[in-house]
Amino acid sequence: MEIKSYLSNPRLKREGQQVALTQQQVEDYIRCANDPVYFLENYMKVVTLDRGLVQISLYDYQKEIVDACHNERKVVMKMTRQSGKTTTTVGYILWYVLFNEMKTCALLANKERTAREILSRIKLAYENLPIWMQQGVVEWNKGSIDLENGSKVVAASTSSSAIRGTTINLLYLDEFAFVPNNIADEFFSAVYPTISSGTTSKIIISSTPNGMNHFYKICTEAKQGRNGFKLIEVDWRKVPGRDERWAADQRATLGEDKFLQEMEGEFLGSAGTLISTSALKSLSFVDCLKNILGGLQIYTEVQPKKNYVLVADTARGTGLDYSAFVVVDVDEVPYRIVAKYRNNVISPMLFPNIIVQAAKYYNNAFLLIENNDAGGQVADTILNDLDYDNMFYTEEVRGTTHLNQRMGAINGVRTTKKVKRLGCNALKSLVESHKLIIEDYDIINELATFILKRDTYQADDGCNDDLAMCLVLFSWMTTQTFFRDLTNTDIRQKLFDEKIKQMEEDMLPFPINNEEADRAEKYSLDDGVLWETGRERSRYERIF
Repeated sequence: MEIKSYLSNPRLKREGQQVALTQQQVEDYIRCANDPVYFLENYMKVVTLDRGLVQISLYDYQKEIVDACHNERKVVMKMTRQSGKTTTTVGYILWYVLFNEMKTCALLANKERTAREILSRIKLAYENLPIWMQQGVVEWNKGSIDLENGSKVVAASTSSSAIRGTTINLLYLDEFAFVPNNIADEFFSAVYPTISSGTTSKIIISSTPNGMNHFYKICTEAKQGRNGFKLIEVDWRKVPGRDERWAADQRATLGEDKFLQEMEGEFLGSAGTLISTSALKSLSFVDCLKNILGGLQIYTEVQPKKNYVLVADTARGTGLDYSAFVVVDVDEVPYRIVAKYRNNVISPMLFPNIIVQAAKYYNNAFLLIENNDAGGQVADTILNDLDYDNMFYTEEVRGTTHLNQRMGAINGVRTTKKVKRLGCNALKSLVESHKLIIEDYDIINELATFILKRDTYQADDGCNDDLAMCLVLFSWMTTQTFFRDLTNTDIRQKLFDEKIKQMEEDMLPFPINNEEADRAEKYSLDDGVLWETGRERSRYERIF
């Protein structure tokens, strides 16, 4: 009987075509249906750089990948470069749609072109299957294929709308670490719940690391057994043919940082981060205890008689930068971040209400509001409209900003070059000397991309630094004598001894000016005398 091809492609069978099988073919078909590893090693062909089209031969770790995809619902693979992760996953997806009815697989990547390239690999492997093993083809397009058993594969970019409204049985996210954070967050909030809610649906994620981002979060939680993902880790040592000599050549070509990230599979921050790589790697995040007020994530519950400081940075609420704040326990060193809030759509008119509610929750915490741009409106609303007066003020003396609590001074703090410079130096010292406990993923992620650009530190391209800037302002505050007097904590000697000062002067683009720091301390000490008499002293005692 003549087998009709699909659109004159002799390597594809048209739907509805009957093929007579030999007994051996029937037995092999059944074995393939029950064993995806056997199917791949006997029927899947791939194109190699040196040998052209060849039958695939799986390494041990590739068999582990196939077994995990087959037996687990959620798999995440942290893989070295050129390890065959995509080819292996493509093989499993080919098996999945061939031997299962009415299944839809979605291939998503950071770019639609990349996703379609993955689909082309599936098509190539499918075209090189024996005709008797194929399902008839219904549609064969650039972005999708439909088979007569009701199964299909679609390719798209990773976005919140890519597969919205589509029932997905198997979702594959390739090079997920390279999807921008904002898109990844939107995607997971919009799409992931529908995938994970099923009882048989699968999700497979693979990537080489690309900083301490959403992929880092998934892998870390998988390693700790917190998110239900099966974690597979493959570094260059597991790939046959790679030895120490190969590694030395790669180090020389890529550089140490690139080698560690792409071949060792280590999660590193962007190049030129304020915080050292070793310090970033020592930070670990935990799940928050609860989430209230539409985004206030609490990590440590309020404790009676403890002193807290809330530092806020305001954005315009247009979906770009975040309005954010952190709440810090300042009773002892190391300081601890007990809560954080960020929202990129809340308006400056509503943000003050969230700040005050959070501050009251944490024992009427003192507020330090960044008053650049819309922040000035937020600070004034808190003081004048919401009648919350536990606020820090600042004054400018001879070009230097000083912290105090005197009514009539500037409400909040303006982020000048000097304030940012001192704050960055102090933040670096606090984190690297383990005097600031950070357990929030978003903060760690921002610090990992808080880099030197044009003689100042700011977010890397496509990233945010709103929480990082809250910490910069908090760290600046810890250098102020007035703050130390309030909290009875003198950390200047601990943080800025001669060795650390010298390290910062060597590493940072804006070293601390000792003469300027001395002037700031003298002024703050003199200013502190104001609290010994009158109304200011009684207010001071009432709050603390």
